[in-house]
Amino acid sequence: MKTPREFVPDDLGTPATIADPYPVYRALRDRSPVRYLRIPGGAISGIADPIHAYALLRHSDTVAALRDPGTFSSDVMSVFPIVPRLTLLHDDPPRHTHLRRIVNRAFSPRRVADLEPWIGRVAASLFDELGEGEVDLVRGYAVPLPVQVIAHLLGVPPEEYAQFRRWSEAVTSYRSMLAEERQANARDMAAYMAKMLAARRERPANDLLTALVEAEVEGARLETPEAVGFCMLLLVAGNDTTSNLLGNMMHILAERPDLYRRAREDRSLVDPIIGETLRYESPVQRLVRVTTRPVSLSGVEIPQGSVVDVMYGAANRDPEVFDDPETFRLDRPLSASVAFGHGAHYCLGTPLAWAEARITLNMLLDRYEALSLGTSPPVRQQRGMMPFGFDALPLSLRKARG
Repeated sequence: MKTPREFVPDDLGTPATIADPYPVYRALRDRSPVRYLRIPGGAISGIADPIHAYALLRHSDTVAALRDPGTFSSDVMSVFPIVPRLTLLHDDPPRHTHLRRIVNRAFSPRRVADLEPWIGRVAASLFDELGEGEVDLVRGYAVPLPVQVIAHLLGVPPEEYAQFRRWSEAVTSYRSMLAEERQANARDMAAYMAKMLAARRERPANDLLTALVEAEVEGARLETPEAVGFCMLLLVAGNDTTSNLLGNMMHILAERPDLYRRAREDRSLVDPIIGETLRYESPVQRLVRVTTRPVSLSGVEIPQGSVVDVMYGAANRDPEVFDDPETFRLDRPLSASVAFGHGAHYCLGTPLAWAEARITLNMLLDRYEALSLGTSPPVRQQRGMMPFGFDALPLSLRKARG
């Protein structure tokens, strides 16, 4: 009989854990926070020395950190200088609060609601192209839909969509792309966004870029670097994250044909399926913070200036909060889920992600009688430690008849 493997803290940063983190989370949760080697120094990271991080694997520790931005700072540039600075994501209050008030005016639920009919038309077109039989749902649907939605929202022409996706992948590709290449992509993306914003100042249009350059709160407008940073954040968070949500959801349903049949007959299950997907396979597994002072969590002393890895995926399977957390269930309240963050940094794009997921699932259920795993195995992402999704998802689709 094979002896079960003993996990150690360093396993939190390995390719195997990136592909399937949950066994490591379970093994180490009782030791949270744990200190481990997060990123080895060298050419890929662009950092000379290895970085050690404290991993927060308990729900209580995660929420405590997210509720205290004064201690757990989002301004991580001193630790990860190669990461493009993303407005809001890398800002702390009061700057974050001020910027978010401006952006809220430009990115409202009403704007998302007005966008839903267009999203539906794009989704229908993509499903038309897929047809039926065995298809790759990631490359054929889960990737192109969010790319087109974000690009449309920003006012980017369709011929630029493919470049947008490449930029988004570059930002999260810690392991598969050299630092120099990532930095070059970040510079190209920032230059393109600055050019687009300048064009909107000269000639306004009905898009988010125009709303950003025109938005005011108490007489203040976004400066160009701040607007560029927000556009880059929206591109990454609204693109890669939503792609992973859609892919994870379709894979879960392909593995559960009875649930798929139930959802076809009872559409009240659509929102619970989306919510439980976000908890069960969180599309953002972790984000980092840096401590501004010494702090104690779960009896562990964390020094000032430490890197803290806030593990959303681990928190969302904490048995102290979620009963039977390793089981996909639709009967659980999900108010404790941190899939979209918590506190000041709760995801601004949550309504858009939900809209895309709801439209996708309803259309999938309308068009296809059955959804099942394909003959080729799915391929989990290995681009970085933050996203959790698929690079390839072969599924078999059988159209509904009559």
